[in-house]
Amino acid sequence: MSEFVDLESQDGVRMPWNVIPGTKQESTNSVVPVSAVYTPIKPFPNMPVLPYSPLRCRVCRSVLNPFSTVDYAAKIWICPFCFNRNHFPPHYASISDENLPAELFPQYTTIEYDSSLEKPSTPPVFIFVVDTCMIEEELSFLKSALSQALGLLPDHSLVGLITFGSFVHVHELGFSTIPKTYVFKGSKEVSKDQLLEQMSFFLKKPKPATGVIAGPRDGLSSESIARFLLPAAECEFALNSVLEELQRDPWQVPADQRATRCTSTALSVAASLLGACVPGSGARIMAFIGGPSTEGQGAIVSKSLSEPIRSHKDLDKDSALYFHKAVKFFEGLSKQLVHQGHVLDLFACALDQVGIAELKIAVERTGGLVVLAESFGHSVFKDSLIRVFQSGDHELGLSSNGIFEINCSKDVKVQGIIGPCASLEKKGPLVSDTVVGQGSTSAWKMCGLDKATSLCLIFEIVKKEIPDATVQPASNQFYFQFLTYYQHNSGQMRLRVTTLSRRWIAGTGSIQDLIAGFDQEAAAVVMARLVSFKMETEAEFDPIRWLDKSLIHMCSRFGDYQKDSPSSFSLSPRFSIFPQFMFHLRRSQFVQVFNNSPDETAYFRMILNRENVTNSVVMIQPSLISYSFHSGPEPALLDVAAIAADRILLLDAYFTVVIFHGSTIAQWRKAGYQDLPEHQAFAQLLQAPRDDSDTIIKERFPVPRLVVCDQHGSQARFLLAKLNPSATYNNEGPLPGGDVIFTDDVSFEVFLDHLQRLAVQ
Repeated sequence: MSEFVDLESQDGVRMPWNVIPGTKQESTNSVVPVSAVYTPIKPFPNMPVLPYSPLRCRVCRSVLNPFSTVDYAAKIWICPFCFNRNHFPPHYASISDENLPAELFPQYTTIEYDSSLEKPSTPPVFIFVVDTCMIEEELSFLKSALSQALGLLPDHSLVGLITFGSFVHVHELGFSTIPKTYVFKGSKEVSKDQLLEQMSFFLKKPKPATGVIAGPRDGLSSESIARFLLPAAECEFALNSVLEELQRDPWQVPADQRATRCTSTALSVAASLLGACVPGSGARIMAFIGGPSTEGQGAIVSKSLSEPIRSHKDLDKDSALYFHKAVKFFEGLSKQLVHQGHVLDLFACALDQVGIAELKIAVERTGGLVVLAESFGHSVFKDSLIRVFQSGDHELGLSSNGIFEINCSKDVKVQGIIGPCASLEKKGPLVSDTVVGQGSTSAWKMCGLDKATSLCLIFEIVKKEIPDATVQPASNQFYFQFLTYYQHNSGQMRLRVTTLSRRWIAGTGSIQDLIAGFDQEAAAVVMARLVSFKMETEAEFDPIRWLDKSLIHMCSRFGDYQKDSPSSFSLSPRFSIFPQFMFHLRRSQFVQVFNNSPDETAYFRMILNRENVTNSVVMIQPSLISYSFHSGPEPALLDVAAIAADRILLLDAYFTVVIFHGSTIAQWRKAGYQDLPEHQAFAQLLQAPRDDSDTIIKERFPVPRLVVCDQHGSQARFLLAKLNPSATYNNEGPLPGGDVIFTDDVSFEVFLDHLQRLAVQ
């Protein structure tokens, strides 16, 4: 595994197949598609940033890279993608094999260009969209979190505020002597033109007769924009006083009804306001929502409490009345935001569902952040919000206005990307007819991206014939180039270029080479993203059956065995953990939607679709560390057998971190032994998992939920649900001090047994 991690630390790329099945047939037989998980703006300490513009191929527009063939005498370079011969421009006249420009150094396969002739563009813009239909206690939690966040904003960033309940209130911050708001009806659609008209944007400067209205350049005066979007340093006082006086929605809610909450209208007003005032700049709509939307186009449920909010069963039976209309509305909103280059971030804090399943499309296509918690007072929300604006070691590195493009060798086509981006519909010879995720394009818009955002690119190999053995081995490389043009958080536009080369192989005897280049972690993550995508888009799709069939095909193709002899079956170390990943993926929250609401499932999948391989593997198969007096912290098997009375277990399941005390440890802790001077060792044993969990929580976004529980306690379910049920209520009896799991799920041993029987047939 380590060499794949090394490759990632050089280029930010993990591929399931590092030796690529070279023909269409071979790649179909290999089950896991040829794909890559790429982190476009992953920070590399040693990566050069070049202060000039990149040199591009005349024909395919790919950028000069270490795999280009260079003729120093004739000052010509040959593009590895389209084999076109390009002349070097005059300022490259002095190049020779002793005097290379940085982009030709073999170790700089990832490089960044910063040709800052362009001045840093507009400052970042944040518009807070705040729900006021909640109890006083929740509202006061939210107000204190927001005023803390305001203090962390960069001074030059522009800030706006919209609050909503039954009506949408746009607050005018530029006139602080008396607070002034513009009110829009929640049930009525407001077009951009009506919005500008009603908010008196054309009082001093008349509306232009033709053309699109877009910021101070096109038809708006800077003064009228500055009433609603002000630099944080100037409006901090005005904003804080508005927040302090913010009351919950004043409209009476009958006891048998839900509050009137017009989430979709408020988001639509925010999008139109930004589209008119600051189009094309790095702007984020940050929505803080405390309950389900019941008014406007994006309502997810009626106001009557006798009607429950849609469940997975309703979605399967297609009996969720509001679902399709709301999704259609948010799809329209996502197109508007992508066109404007703006991001929608969602902070949903409620015990009930708020409609993340419907909003998912708008958040994901614009590359927004999403946080789901039970309350605005919960550390998951408060700490995550601070992390968004924090600078320093653990900053998110928010960047904006990205465009992601791809080039590859002619035998490779792109089916699409599963991840936070939107297709720009750029057709061309690279584009496959099969579409997965955001497809039928070779360029994507990434309105918002940060240093951890990871895209999953799915390729198709279109090479038909098996080449003759006479062909020179020099031609058995596939090349890929990823170009990310984005606005760095310093305000400058940069271009990040990553160029990869991978050997392809075909024909008999290729299996050993394929096995040697197989990255089982990356493969598990690609399968998880694919199965989630299929569950959302294909009707009647059976995820368990699909995963099982894929795994059986993999094992019968790449396993060692004699036909019909399960006991002879073995897998190479490169494949040996893959069945275990699939076993846990089948049981994970991405596939098992039972006991999760559609909102939670949508949330888990949104995070899976934007995280890198290492983090995604933890979501699929959590890590377990055991602490005891007999040994230091050591990894434990994710199995019920890991539970013992005298052990503490630390489970990292990505969304939750669980510290689990065995029954004896819990009794000692309740008796207060850790406070006695002679039991220092016990105090240290209790503290060790705390320190490790703090480290995990510090580095992660969204901040995970910390659960501290005891064996046989009610919260122990957070751990038990993730463990392999090797001891259930059917077994003879657990080990002394151990535990059993009350489930009818099969254990990993039984799963493996069936897999071996089916693979050797």
